[in-house]
Amino acid sequence: MSDDSIVWLRPEYQGREDELIHLAAGADLVGVTRSAVSNWAARHQNFPRIVRLMGPRERRTKWVDREEFLTFARQQLNKPRRPGKRTMPARPRAEILTTQIAHHEAQIERLALLEAKHAAALERTRSVLAEHRRGLTAARRQLTAEIDAVDRIPLD
Repeated sequence: MSDDSIVWLRPEYQGREDELIHLAAGADLVGVTRSAVSNWAARHQNFPRIVRLMGPRERRTKWVDREEFLTFARQQLNKPRRPGKRTMPARPRAEILTTQIAHHEAQIERLALLEAKHAAALERTRSVLAEHRRGLTAARRQLTAEIDAVDRIPLD
């Protein structure tokens, strides 16, 4: 990803990327939906400030300080709920992990097929390259022989 697709809103975090988490991963980590995190960001003044934006302008990934996010999420998840208010139960960790495993398996399958396709294309390219190298060597040899033959013609 090119540097122009990264916008630092809190430049003090440059070089400390391992302290950051993007909002979708944060949602997965604490067991809520992505829309819950979007709602938190829109409704709460104390939601962690965005540290950086990555990706193309129309689809940027938002990154925040991981500890700030976890602290905020704990506060939200531990808030007493109003009686009678419907709340969505937190997703069990096993369900989250099962979803992650399915995602990774699908990605591995997709990437393995892509790798095989590229390997076949690379093999064809190498074969054609070798053929053209042999042709170049033969043409050079023939040209050298032609020049030698012309040089041996006696001049009267």
